[in-house]
Amino acid sequence: MAFKKEKKSKVSDFKRKLVVKNDPKSPVSEQYRTIRTNIQFSQIDNEIRTLMVTSSGPGEGKSTTVANLATVFAQQGNKVLLVDADMRKPTVHYTFSITNTFGLTTVLTKQSDLDDAVTQIDTSNLYVLPCGPIPPNPSELLSSRSMDEFLETALKVYDLVIFDTPPVLVVTDAQLLANKCDGTVLVVSSGFTEKENAVKAKEQLTTSKAKLLGVILNNKKQDQSQYYYYYGGK
Repeated sequence: MAFKKEKKSKVSDFKRKLVVKNDPKSPVSEQYRTIRTNIQFSQIDNEIRTLMVTSSGPGEGKSTTVANLATVFAQQGNKVLLVDADMRKPTVHYTFSITNTFGLTTVLTKQSDLDDAVTQIDTSNLYVLPCGPIPPNPSELLSSRSMDEFLETALKVYDLVIFDTPPVLVVTDAQLLANKCDGTVLVVSSGFTEKENAVKAKEQLTTSKAKLLGVILNNKKQDQSQYYYYYGGK
């Protein structure tokens, strides 16, 4: 029974963090829309259709950031597929309260089709592919030919595919996926991420030929005077 209470609390906590859906006129939601615009303008001649979001280490807000980013891109009218590629510690299914029985791992191992494993969120343009059962060989799956086939299939259906990946300095998964994506965004947490780790993460992404679009500073505290509500009617 204690386990069930803990799980329920965890689900509720993740749902609260989907701020662009639950509080779309908040300053934080506006910041996510600004990030969306910056990403779109970062590659003028090359359209961003595959985007990877990662961090240097755990607990820096990576998964919350990627869930909100996927939502604001979908709110703009893009057909978006959010993929939980963090096969070590998947959390996307918690955020959107969906099952994790089928997902990326079952698609890559041909146990399910992409269409069958994807969940549309609230009849919106946002579709979510959870991780699926945790595999013993995440790195091999992400670097496989099956992964290339998955991307090819997904890009025929979706305007944008966004990946939530493990932290760069913990395992090599993010580096393996980075050079398959059109762009990579690194999340750092204010007052938490050490400068040395952020630099190391950038170096490792650059070494793996990732197209690093920029860095998102997460958890930055603002003075009360800096807060304002979204300029527009409620």
